[in-house]
Amino acid sequence: MEIVLVRVDCRLVHGQIIEAWVPYLKANCIYVVNDEVASDFFRETVIRMAVPEGVEVHFFEIDDFSSNLERGDDRKRAIVLFANISDAARAYKSGFRFTVLNLGNIYNEDCRKRLSSCVQLNDEEVVSLKELIQSHVRIELQRVPKEHPVNLLALPDLLDEM
Repeated sequence: MEIVLVRVDCRLVHGQIIEAWVPYLKANCIYVVNDEVASDFFRETVIRMAVPEGVEVHFFEIDDFSSNLERGDDRKRAIVLFANISDAARAYKSGFRFTVLNLGNIYNEDCRKRLSSCVQLNDEEVVSLKELIQSHVRIELQRVPKEHPVNLLALPDLLDEM
């Protein structure tokens, strides 16, 4: 299996994923890694209804994801979705290694740091983001494939303010 995108998006599976990222990356598998969704049959069902035929969707709790990830099938091109940066950092600490993290849509009522119009972080996410950067994970801001990805490290003023 090839993981073609690791993304944080508070909306998880929605139009940008289905209509833009899946076709652009030729993804045929989506992993939703979120404790709440993995234990909520109704939310799983709604997400399954949104995913087009021919695209598998799997749900995992964060701490179980790394050990249960199917890596053997070379035909799979997978998108991994987290609802927030803290969940992505937790998965990283649990053994799911990735080198690039795409930040799509992150909205927080208790916003401490605004990275873009669509990425607003709370205190916990700022700490998690710094931990991932220290682990040499490249952080990119990019809502859809047509946008040019912005490397967070290329914005030193933003990092200094965090």
